[in-house]
Amino acid sequence: MANATSPTAGPAAVEIMIAAMAGMLEGLGHVAVGACSPIAAAAALLAKVRAGNRLTVTIIGSRTHNAFTDGACELFDCAGQGRLDAFFLSGGQIDGKANINLLGVGAPAAHPRARVRFPGSFGSTYLYFLVPRVILFHHQHTPRVLVDRAAFISAPGTSPPEVQRSGGPYALVTPLCVFHFDGARGRFSLASTHPGVLPAAVRAATGFAYDEPGRPPETPAPDGESLVLLRSVVARAVAETYPLFAARIWGIARE
Repeated sequence: MANATSPTAGPAAVEIMIAAMAGMLEGLGHVAVGACSPIAAAAALLAKVRAGNRLTVTIIGSRTHNAFTDGACELFDCAGQGRLDAFFLSGGQIDGKANINLLGVGAPAAHPRARVRFPGSFGSTYLYFLVPRVILFHHQHTPRVLVDRAAFISAPGTSPPEVQRSGGPYALVTPLCVFHFDGARGRFSLASTHPGVLPAAVRAATGFAYDEPGRPPETPAPDGESLVLLRSVVARAVAETYPLFAARIWGIARE
């Protein structure tokens, strides 16, 4: 289990993150997962199995769980037409206003000579404004990742009142906890801490300010049925697109 001295998600923390994210997808119709997002893919697939396969899951890069034939272009069209209920975003930095930085850090972060370069913003702003439920996540929980203010804003978590948007941040899931986001106030609140994690450990590992209830509840651990599904059906499905991740977390090789 991840704790204040182990902020990177190990197998147990990963399964808790997956289960928490899957619970946020209940009752939805279509969920999409971008590239390089195995935790999000596992959450979407777990939610699909729980829903009796009534949930449509699109995983970019998958041959099995992807009906698109034109890649991200169709994903963007789908979001623009209002046919996408949830999406997942991460970033090299996530700040307290749910802004994400996918470019880099340095002076300036957008310059090609930035000290640290991230993968790039690629469509994140567009999807952030259009998808009704955007779930943020990161496999690390440190002040270097969860910062007070992002060095560069690839996608803004909030907008001025005159700017209309139909989407935005819903929650942030890390190896230590779950934050919920209040769009009206532009601020996170601590929704739950994972089993074995104290609120003080979350506070010490977080670089931005957030609200905290008097005694935050514990994030529910995956129940027995969910663990069986995760370590069998879901793990095998994830291995199709993310074989190294499936092998590391569940010891399952690509079939």
